[in-house]
Amino acid sequence: MRILGINALFHDPAAALVADGRIVAAAEEERFSRRKHGKRPVPFAAWELPLRAAAWCLERAGLSPGELDAVGYSYDPALARPAETMGLDDPWDSLRQTYAREAPYFLADALPGLAPEKVRFVPHHVAHAASAGLAAPHPDSAVLVLDGRGECASHLAGRYSGGALEVLRAQELPQSLGLVYEELTAHLGFLRSSDEYKVMALAAYGKPRFLPELRERMHATGDGGFQAHAVPWAALTEPRAPGQEWTQDHADLAASTQACLEELLLDLVRWLYGRTGAQALALAGGVALNCVANSRIAAEGPFRKVWVQPAAGDAGTALGAALHLAAARGEPAAPMDGADLGRGWSEEELRGWLERARIPYERPADIAATVAAELARDGIVAWFQGRSEYGPRALGHRSLLAHPGRAANLERLNQVKGREEFRPVAPMVLADRAVEIFEGPLPSPYMLFVHDVVRSWQERIPAVVHVDGTARIQTVDPAREPLVARMLTEFERRTGLPVVVNTSLNTAGRPMVDDPRDALECFGSAPVDLLAIGPFAVRRGRVFAAGGRAAAEEAT
Repeated sequence: MRILGINALFHDPAAALVADGRIVAAAEEERFSRRKHGKRPVPFAAWELPLRAAAWCLERAGLSPGELDAVGYSYDPALARPAETMGLDDPWDSLRQTYAREAPYFLADALPGLAPEKVRFVPHHVAHAASAGLAAPHPDSAVLVLDGRGECASHLAGRYSGGALEVLRAQELPQSLGLVYEELTAHLGFLRSSDEYKVMALAAYGKPRFLPELRERMHATGDGGFQAHAVPWAALTEPRAPGQEWTQDHADLAASTQACLEELLLDLVRWLYGRTGAQALALAGGVALNCVANSRIAAEGPFRKVWVQPAAGDAGTALGAALHLAAARGEPAAPMDGADLGRGWSEEELRGWLERARIPYERPADIAATVAAELARDGIVAWFQGRSEYGPRALGHRSLLAHPGRAANLERLNQVKGREEFRPVAPMVLADRAVEIFEGPLPSPYMLFVHDVVRSWQERIPAVVHVDGTARIQTVDPAREPLVARMLTEFERRTGLPVVVNTSLNTAGRPMVDDPRDALECFGSAPVDLLAIGPFAVRRGRVFAAGGRAAAEEAT
């Protein structure tokens, strides 16, 4: 069974391929187009399809479009209702629905050989649920989906058993935790449907003094649903203009909304546990990228295990649509064993890129040791290894690395990337060392939970400790990531620290680096000391020294 999944309608267009019982490939269109999030979530962009991501998925599997058994499209327009009847201010939503209905024909035109009748509409939240429940390591689990909106709902609560989903509750629009958080994001001067994670970071600087007022507007209803709509943000604080300095009021509003969200999620989780009695919970939807809330669910909720889809946002519905159709046809795929489902290059191909770029490079005996030595000298390293990650987190394949023991490296990395000064960076740590340093859900391979940093370690690794004493960690399993593990081991041998700073390899407003050209362009434009690209090392000093000599020779 060969099934292609497509997410296209709102934002984060993506494609994924499931074949012969395994996840073969998954990638977001932004990594090919170099447009952050692929497109804006407006009706006029709803026709845009992840064509480059889809073509690459097929190429990876050696398939033509005509050889596909089915294509899952992660939205079902038959379930949608006019926006105005759902209490949404979206006057052009009818255009979006038109594009959705015609998606089979758009796809058939874009992928020659694909028959339109092979395209199947998969309800949006069912696709989200499948991306979690069918990809999780637990075969049977409760599943909770929360995002901005689907066809006519913003939430799904259910249970997977034997690969089949039982839907227990869905919250109809306009009630939406995702839309409320998006509105707050815009009120605080950030880009909605993009910068919600910045609000989560800002919340750590505030106090939840607006919590009583927000509880009146955002609360669980006791039946598995909730109220979350029309919060009067301006009555609580003045709006912040983009680029304007944030105030304590802004931080307090972020902290209050974050706290209210966490309380509400715990109520929903407890209700779901009461209905299912399941031991494991799988989470998806954009709200599931809120790693602070995830940690409260893991710590205070009734489930013994909590698993979050690494591509929990809309990009993940491409995978979910494919997994759903595969399971429905009696051929469920094996669970995810990693998020490195994107593009990768061989050593020969990488060498070819470096030769064409005409830059000096070396091939050290061990790139992991070379990187560890550079980090120990307080250099910043661009790390480009293996296949790229599916989802928004850099997980040791497209990363910027730095020394965690230098407090100034937080500001330094934020300047390199052009980010706001209040944003934290994350630590990566060997899985068997994490328990000494971090308190929270372990292992944590996908950077989707926050952990308290043990007090005795906070002064040793200050660059990765957020203002509230937490860190969003990535644990590294040597069996799964031997190269990253060796780099961490070599760094500890030199410094005594088993932790390295890990943030995404990109600059502000740009998607994460994906192919070698992206890596070389980022390295050339940002003050990075070393590029580790496959087994090769490119040193900034040598590149620019060579460039200067070449210019001088040309001038003479």
